[in-house]
Amino acid sequence: MEKREYIDLYLRETAEIIEKLDREEIEKAICVLEQVKKEEGRLFILGVGGSAANASHAVNDFRKIGGIETYAPTDNVSELTARTNDEGWETTFSEWLKTSRICERDMIMVFSVGGGSEMTSLNIVNALKLGKERGAKVVSIVSRDGGYSRQVSDACILVPVVSKERITPHAEGWQGVIWHLLVNALNRG
Repeated sequence: MEKREYIDLYLRETAEIIEKLDREEIEKAICVLEQVKKEEGRLFILGVGGSAANASHAVNDFRKIGGIETYAPTDNVSELTARTNDEGWETTFSEWLKTSRICERDMIMVFSVGGGSEMTSLNIVNALKLGKERGAKVVSIVSRDGGYSRQVSDACILVPVVSKERITPHAEGWQGVIWHLLVNALNRG
């Protein structure tokens, strides 16, 4: 495939995703964020791989623009690697959330391609189990079938699969578009 053909294909797929995004789930996510902000809860953003980098960027936006106290456990590489070494990868996020005393005023936001399962992203799955036990709200931005995140979310924004070859780049790219939409919706006039 020639470069121009690939560019056109990728952008056509991006436009197709725009048309298929569930606006109702996006609106529900905004409502949950508004509730967390009103109750002075905290937002914890979880992601691994490229989604961890997106989580770090989103922390800045939700704090600075959205006015919500926000954290990502992956921003503290020392604690993350110590927990991985001492306790195992599967509990890195849940143990971090226990120390943060996650509660019913708080929210977990998940950025993930697959949303976690009993086989992948167990640290996200375990964090969500803890969050739900403690009454925290959950919003996820995921793809594929949404995995465990979709099952337990108060709002799940599913990035539709329009190409099996480009699931990850579309999912991670759309995380950025959607979180920017959510942040700016909190300050709409």
